[in-house]
Amino acid sequence: MDTPKPIGYWLKHLDNLMERQFQAALEDFSLDRRHWQVLNVLYGGARSPEELERALAPFWGEEEGVDMEAVLHGEGGLSPRGWIRRSDVVVGLSYDGYDAYQKIAARVEETRDTILTDVSAEQYAETIRVLSVMASNIERALRRPR
Repeated sequence: MDTPKPIGYWLKHLDNLMERQFQAALEDFSLDRRHWQVLNVLYGGARSPEELERALAPFWGEEEGVDMEAVLHGEGGLSPRGWIRRSDVVVGLSYDGYDAYQKIAARVEETRDTILTDVSAEQYAETIRVLSVMASNIERALRRPR
């Protein structure tokens, strides 16, 4: 008899599959999910480097070792493509960055549609609600003194 897998398995498995799906979807742009996440945050407006890091922290986590400078300025990064502008205070999208965002956003939307095939809006909302409650439970438990 096959034992049902726990939620931790499905969360990690889904995250790994989503990573692979985004990699395949963004491959012909020579981008990865991290580039997209930065573009998506900056599409909402210029941010200080600290604000950008805070906005991405839930996605990037410390254990992943994602290098913000590499995503922004490294080989294949957003700056060498001319997609971002940076002052002493903030990082924002350039006009070319806004154009690139529009093309990439369409591809990302296709990817999201693939992921959510056969999932109703109600099922998705309930899944998000349940995961949010579970996260809150753990956060609360971690704040309690032992």
